[in-house]
Amino acid sequence: MHNSIHRSAIILVVLFLISGCVENPNVTEEVYLQNPNAMQSWVVGLQRQLAITTNTVTINTAITSDNYFNNYSQYSKVFDRLQIDYFDPDVNNLQADIQELREMAKYGLEIVLPADESATIEDEAYLYFCLGYANLLGGELFTGLPKSNKGEVQTGEELFQKALEYLDNAIALDTSSEMLLVYQLLKSRVYYHLGDRDNAMEIASSLINQEILYSVQFDGQNGVSNEMQNATFDALPNRLAPLPRLDFLDPKYYSVGTPQTDQKSVAIAKVEEAYLILAEGYLGQGELDAAKSSLIGLIEVVNNRSILIVDDSGETRNGGNRDDYPLEAVPVKFSDQDELREGYVVNRQENDIPVYVISGTMVTEEDIRNANTINELLYLNYRLRQEIFISEGRRLTDLGIKFPISQTEQDNNPNVDDEFTIAQIPSFIPEESIDDFEVADNGTITMSVDLNQLIVDNKELPVIVPFF
Repeated sequence: MHNSIHRSAIILVVLFLISGCVENPNVTEEVYLQNPNAMQSWVVGLQRQLAITTNTVTINTAITSDNYFNNYSQYSKVFDRLQIDYFDPDVNNLQADIQELREMAKYGLEIVLPADESATIEDEAYLYFCLGYANLLGGELFTGLPKSNKGEVQTGEELFQKALEYLDNAIALDTSSEMLLVYQLLKSRVYYHLGDRDNAMEIASSLINQEILYSVQFDGQNGVSNEMQNATFDALPNRLAPLPRLDFLDPKYYSVGTPQTDQKSVAIAKVEEAYLILAEGYLGQGELDAAKSSLIGLIEVVNNRSILIVDDSGETRNGGNRDDYPLEAVPVKFSDQDELREGYVVNRQENDIPVYVISGTMVTEEDIRNANTINELLYLNYRLRQEIFISEGRRLTDLGIKFPISQTEQDNNPNVDDEFTIAQIPSFIPEESIDDFEVADNGTITMSVDLNQLIVDNKELPVIVPFF
């Protein structure tokens, strides 16, 4: 990406992203870098690319996981059945957006920063943050990714190590106490994925009781709307349908009035994660009481998050591919061995509904206190992760599923071996649809599989549950 042709291409792309206008072929790298506000505009372009990447991540991971079923035709029709092929254009688009975020951040550091004397250390810190976050996403979602244009492939662990390096660079530069907490939380998340319990827990323990929430902003009037909001609320028919036991959490994002002027943000770092990391760490050490204390503290945080009352009567689950999604408040069973549970499905036509815009859960403090084994608490921990992070692109990693490197990349990069072009789907994931369910004659719903229980049952596998 460092020859003049690629540099000019990046300049044109960024100007296009910022302005939303037609690219100007007369704008060269030299002209751009002479702009006294070059870094400021570059940061704006990075913010836009972060929103684009977040959209691609949240939609594709939601469909591929058990959180949502694509009940329409707008998005991938094969990810729902875990058909993840390296030649799929959606795989390539996801990879390309993550790599675009990374390359734009690198270009900003290597080319734009030295050319703009007005650039601030906060600008530089933001570039390192985007670079670290791109590597974090690559490690979470892919079997591996090239480290640069046509570069050698880095494994997930190598991508995580680079993420730590770049986040440390951001920490060394930024003067914002708020952003320093965000960087630390992201570091704890990286250490968690690496299975480094000591470092993950040390950082997480320093973050509890802090106010941490970093969200990606969207701009519906300038072409970057929140696509999860569109898919679960704004578009009619709604394109994605939640797993019925997650119905009460849908939608997470909504609009009032004109959607273009009311685009909700997507959290990519929030303090809830520190409690979850601590709880799992304690469980890995066999410390049940400490784990319970962490989870109870988490419930207090979630209960203090904003809950808004919204008219969702336009939602009729009528995408067309499956027409038996419940519209009334019927009981659900998490599996055929489970008991019927109330409150997970809400009647949207009867009343306005609560919307958990940051975090929500049906797990209670009583549930946590009544859990008496490591497995029972670990199950609640993963239920909490699923419910708290819904619509934020996190569930797929908990399931141990990773996308392959795309065929487009392999065709253009001799460093991509065939082993990286095969999706990672753990053996415990059932072949049937993971977001399937049955409807009884009386309307009650039974999930075909409880993946949180399967995660616990297979916790020793190296691709899931990092601290076991």
